[in-house]
Parts: sequence; structure tokens; C-alpha cells
Amino acid sequence: MKTKVAILVSSAAVLTFIIVGGLDGVRASSNDGAYRQLEVYSEVLSRVRSEYVEEPNIPLVTDGALHGLLESLDANSSYLTPAQYKDYKAHKTEAKGEIGAAVSKRFGYAAVVSVIPGGPADKAGVEATDIIEAIEGKSTREMSLAEIHNLLAGQPGSNVTVSVVRARRAEPQKIMVTRDLVNIPPVADKMVEDGIGYLQVDSFNKGKSQEIASKIKALQKSGAKKLILDVRNCAEGDEAEGIATANLFLNHGTITYLQGQKYPREAFNADPAKDVTTLPVVVLVNKGTAGPAEVVAAAILENARGDVIGDKTFGDGSVQKTIELPDGSALILSVAKYYSPSGKAIQDAAVTPNIVVADADDDGGAPDDDGTTTTAPDDTKKPVPQTDEQLRKAVQVLKNRQG
Repeated sequence: MKTKVAILVSSAAVLTFIIVGGLDGVRASSNDGAYRQLEVYSEVLSRVRSEYVEEPNIPLVTDGALHGLLESLDANSSYLTPAQYKDYKAHKTEAKGEIGAAVSKRFGYAAVVSVIPGGPADKAGVEATDIIEAIEGKSTREMSLAEIHNLLAGQPGSNVTVSVVRARRAEPQKIMVTRDLVNIPPVADKMVEDGIGYLQVDSFNKGKSQEIASKIKALQKSGAKKLILDVRNCAEGDEAEGIATANLFLNHGTITYLQGQKYPREAFNADPAKDVTTLPVVVLVNKGTAGPAEVVAAAILENARGDVIGDKTFGDGSVQKTIELPDGSALILSVAKYYSPSGKAIQDAAVTPNIVVADADDDGGAPDDDGTTTTAPDDTKKPVPQTDEQLRKAVQVLKNRQG
């Protein structure tokens, strides 16, 4: 009994300190609130121990409480048990393959934000907007985002089985993906009608802004008088590359800024020396647009540099800090968010286009109700739209724009 009481008290103390910011010390004015939280949590644990249908595993209960607490903050914050943190560090240092998809959390489960064209996930039939209900039979509902990323990564050539839920199937579908080293496709560029140059970006990995700058210059030499920047289904990369890309189109103004409770505001302003074009521009976005691509879209839109066309973006943009705890566990905590020039937190508000054109492949198709779970057959894939209405609208807008 003494041991159980000690566990209850220590567990309550850990959770309460996290709730009220005790890891860095709480202010004196918060002491009353801290004690009230401690009393409530102690009472809850006491009731669980004494009245639950069976003898509870209190350490497991506490881990679950901490997991839920961190996930309630945002998708990128995680609590890792000592075993999970050890595995997390091991994965960080190992050469590993990936599935080639940006994955976050939505509705409590892992969600595919976008898929790299030609990557392992794409080849296996995984699609953007898929909900990954389970990885290797374990529900993602119980996992932190860090643990999800760990399980999806692995040695090149190894396999991972995911159970996905999508609108056109009544039951989760098991898909086996072979991990590999993922190659990001180069920026695609071409001329479309009436001297309109088109660039498609799949990821803002290192060096991508320089590649985009070169493509812009080449298109201008080929006679482009207006530009379309397509960042649909572009969800990965480095925010620094997004900032540098926005600067290619801006010679003044704020691109974005970082700020947090204990993170001083850090503004990123356009450098006129890095601006490479003054041509009219339209940015194409959709639900798979996230992170660095959202920084670009918000900067161009809110600086009145061009139009943003398509669907509301995903909403992701923050900086994480890893905090190791004495028992070997760790917190991965968001400490700052990226904001649009007007002061909207991109992670919370996302980017809403000034010209909304819905994705052509939203829903569509009748769900299968046979419950089979095999590698993705062709009849469960999203129908290919006859016309790219978002691109068509971009061309129309640019045709009507002077300059």
C-alpha cells in the first residue's frame, strides 16, 4: 500500500508540474492553481486505483495521461517513455529508409498530408488524405507523432504494413510499403499558353530555393511574362528554404516571423538583393500544402504580391525542443510558431486562398464493402480528374491581369 501511495503521489506531481509549467519553474502567483491541479489529479488516481473494474497499472496510466496531455497541445508535441526515447535517439543516428510521405496527426490518428511522387508510399498506393489507422497492427491513436515517424522509418529495403482508412472503402485497407532512400523530384517547369511560366515544387529540401531561382530565370528568358508556382501536395522541407523562395518574389516586406512564450520574436524580412522576378504570380495550394510551402503562400498573398488559388492548406509550422527528463523519458515540445505577415499562426489558421477552388478529387467513388485488406488495387485509387480546375483558374486569373 505504501508503494502504491508513493506511485500515486509522484505521478500526480509529474503531471501537475507539466500542466503548470513546472519543468521550468512556476510563478508564485500560480501556486494556488498548481495545488488545485495536484488535488484533482490525486483524487482521480485514487478513484481509479480503488474503484476501477480491475487493478490498474498505474505507471501505464500515467504514461497515457502524459501522452494525452502533450498531444492536446499540438500534433508536433510528444511525450516519449524511456524506452521510446532510447529508440527515437537510435533512429536519429542510423542511416534509414523512408516511405516518402509527410505524416501528421488528425482526428487522433496518423494522417497522410502528402506523398512524394515516385516514392515508396506512392508506388504502394498510399494517398494524400489517407488516415493511417494502424502501423504493424498497432493503433496510431495511442502513438505520439515522434513514435509514428520512428515506426515508418527503417532500413532501406525493409517493409512496413499500414492500415489506411479512406472514403471509398468501408474497412481499413492493409498496404505494405517497402522503405527506401527517397529522391525528391526536381522542380518541374514548362511554358503554358500566353507566355505563362509554370513551376511545380514537391518539397522544400535543402537547395530548393536556388533551383527555383534558376528555373524562374530560365522561364523568363524563354518568354514568360507571368508565373504559376504550384505547391500543391508540398508538405516537407525546411522553413528556411520556404523563406528564401518567398524572397525570390518579394523585394520588401515581412515574409514570416517566429515567436513563442519564451522564444523572442524573430522576423524574416525580404532582402531586395535576393529578389529575382517582378512578374505577376499565382500560387496554387491545396489540403496537402504544409510547412515551408505555407510560408511562401502566406507571404505572397499578404504582401499583395500575387493571388493564392486552391483549397485551404493543412496548417503546420512550428519549432520543437527536446527536453530530457530524469527518468530517461523526454518531451518534444513546440516552443515557437511561424506567423504570417499579418500575425496569423500558420499552424493554427493555415492559409486560406483569396480565390477558393476545391480539389477535384475530394471524396468521389463508392466505398467497397467487402472488407478485403490487400495491397491497394487500382479501383480504390482516387479518380483522375479530367481537368485541373485549379490550374485552369490560375491561367484565367493571370490572363486577366495586366503587367
